[in-house]
Parts: sequence; C-alpha cells; structure tokens
Amino acid sequence: MVGVALRRTVQDHRFVRLASARTISVLGNGFSRVALAFGVLSLPGATPARLSIVLACQAIPQLVFVLVGGVVADRVSRYRLMVGAELLAGFAWLAITAMIFTGYAPLPLLGLAAVVAGVGTAMLLPALNGVLPEFVSGERLQSANALLRIGQNSAMVLGLSLSGLVVAAAGAGWALAVNAASFFISAALIWGMKLPARSRAPHTSTLAELRHGWAEFVSRQWLWVVVAQFAIVLAAVNATVGVLGPLEMTGSGGGAASWGLLVAAQSVGTIAGAGLATRIQARRPILVAVVATFTFALPMLALGMGAPLWLSVAAMFVCGIGSDIFGVLWTTTMQREIPEESMSRVSAYDIFGSLAFAPLGLLLAGPIAAVISPKAALLGCAGLVTAATLAALTSPAVRRLTAPTLMSGPPRPTTKTN
Repeated sequence: MVGVALRRTVQDHRFVRLASARTISVLGNGFSRVALAFGVLSLPGATPARLSIVLACQAIPQLVFVLVGGVVADRVSRYRLMVGAELLAGFAWLAITAMIFTGYAPLPLLGLAAVVAGVGTAMLLPALNGVLPEFVSGERLQSANALLRIGQNSAMVLGLSLSGLVVAAAGAGWALAVNAASFFISAALIWGMKLPARSRAPHTSTLAELRHGWAEFVSRQWLWVVVAQFAIVLAAVNATVGVLGPLEMTGSGGGAASWGLLVAAQSVGTIAGAGLATRIQARRPILVAVVATFTFALPMLALGMGAPLWLSVAAMFVCGIGSDIFGVLWTTTMQREIPEESMSRVSAYDIFGSLAFAPLGLLLAGPIAAVISPKAALLGCAGLVTAATLAALTSPAVRRLTAPTLMSGPPRPTTKTN
C-alpha cells in the first residue's frame, strides 16, 4: 500500500511541479539566511541593531498577516495565491539584492522590502497547507507530505552549505540574487499546476470568516491542545537554537565550528525523519506525533549536562528525525480531518498559535542565561518541552484520534466556478 501510494504520488505531474517549486524556493531561502546578514552588515554605517531591525521587519509580518492569509486562501484559488505570494516575495528580494549591490540601502527602504517579503510568506503558508488535498487523494497524503519535506529539508541543507561559499567567493549580493530568482522559478512551476476551480461558499466579511475558522479550530480538542503545546515547545526551541546553544558552545570552547556541526546533524536528521515518515502507518497519528516531540528535549539535555560533542550531535540528529515525523503526521491529519473549505484558515491559526511565544523565547533566553547560566537555562528548556508534551498527552482526543481506513481513489471533486 505504501509503495503504491509513493509511486502514484511521484507520477502526478502536479505534485512534481509543487515539490520542485518548494524545493527550489527553500534552496533560495537557505542562501538568504546567510547572505542577508552579511549583506546588511557590509553596507556603509551598518550595525548589529540595523540588522536586527531588518530581520524583525521580515519576521513580524509573517506572524501578523498569517491569519489574513488563511482567509484569502480559503476564498480564492490557492495555487494562484501561491503564485502571487512567490512573485511578491521575489520582487521584494530583488529590491533587497539591488540595494546590497549598489550600496544604496536607506533603512526605511530596506525595512519596507523585508516587510513585503514577510507578507509574501504569510500569504503562502496557509495556501500551501490547503492546496495538497485538492489533488492528492487521502491514502497518498502522508506520502506526499513526507516527499515534500524530504525535498525541502535537503534543499535547506544544500542552501545553507553553499551560501557561505557563494558569499565568500562572489559576495552577498550574488547569493541574494539566487534567492530572488528561486521565487520566480517557483512561481512559474506552481502556475503550471493548472488546478481546477474550487467550490466555495459566498464571501462574508473577513471577521466572520476568521470566526468560522476559529470555531473549526477550537471544536477539535486534539488540534488546539497540540498547538498550545507547541507554543511552549517552539519558544524553548527558539531560545536554544537562537541564543542558548551558541552561548554554551562559545563558553565550552567548541565555538562556531561545533555549533555548525550540531545544526548540520539536526538538518540531516530532518531528511531521515521525512524519509521514515513515508513508511509509518500510525493508527493513532496524533499520539505518535506528540510522543515524537519528546526528542526536542534531547539536545537541550545533552548541552545542559555538558555531554561530549558526539552525544550532542547524536541528540540533534534524533531531534531532527522526531521533528519531521511529527510534521508529516500532523499536517496529514489536519488535511484529513478538517473540511477543505476551511483548511487554510485553520492552518493559519495553527501557525499563529504555534509561533505565538517564539519571539519571547529569544527575548528572555539571554537575560535568563546571564542570571542562572546557559547550562541551567538549557535544562529549563528541556523541562518545558517535557512538561508541555506530557500535558498534551493527558488529552483523550490526542491519545484516541484514529486515522481513517483509506481506500484508493481520486480526491473529492471540488470543481465549480472560479
């Protein structure tokens, strides 16, 4: 059954286009993560504060506008919205690239371009989570989600690896140009999917549609419980990856090279986890997914206890595996359980809720580490992850939700006027 689903998925030209588009776009994102920082810092009068402002201008709209993105994605053709979002981000990154090349980059213009790029991401994500069930049948959803993640995770590893070389050899501008081009290529590939129009209810106000999405969200205990869990888990993860991990590596003498090895191990683990997820047939997918999040605490424990580097690397690798097993099972279950016409709005609430405390983790990690030490703060993060996960497991809906018995066949028809 699994092998048949995989074969049918990779033979679907629409899925191949979507997977190729996401792989190329994420490859570009890998370049931008390194190149943007070096590009901004290379500008005349650059300061770390200036870089922080630019990064905040990109990150905040992703959270602020994601709920609007969910409403829009449920109203219009999702794949066309994805094309528009990729083009919007592409032009924003093209503007940033031009400013880095020319050296003319007033902070208001640079910040505005970063805001536009963030809005593009906010429009894309809810549409992406809702588009797959439009053309992939139920028994192929898990394989399709896993294959998407394998491509995206591999592209991120490759992008992060190559970006430093490109920045060093040719400059940050050229690496950012690669990122900008990736969005335009992605848009062209998604446009070629040519999905049929979807049937939709008549438009109501944005507020009414947000209320409807919220009602769908809170009516499923397993959904809001795990999102609440992840609000805490991702705050701890952000604190670890963004502040505490690098601090501990610096203090222990490992430095950037050791931290880079840990990050690489986690990235490789995500590829392995997505590959493993193509074979998992979980009768209780949310239970398995939540149990997999215990692995998020392993690197925090290893670093907090001063474990040897090899053990911390192993912990990061296992964490990567667990994160993508969770991701595949979670996304697939949402796509199966939530009505297609509400999927993007519910997905937007998922994204918003899960990321709600993530900035707080970054803000508090440094001051807390200064008071109690990075090791103690890392152990505290491990405790938060474990406690939040145990709390989620007390939910009967989390433990008992079962996957449907799936039969082969095309996805449900949704064709009507566009």
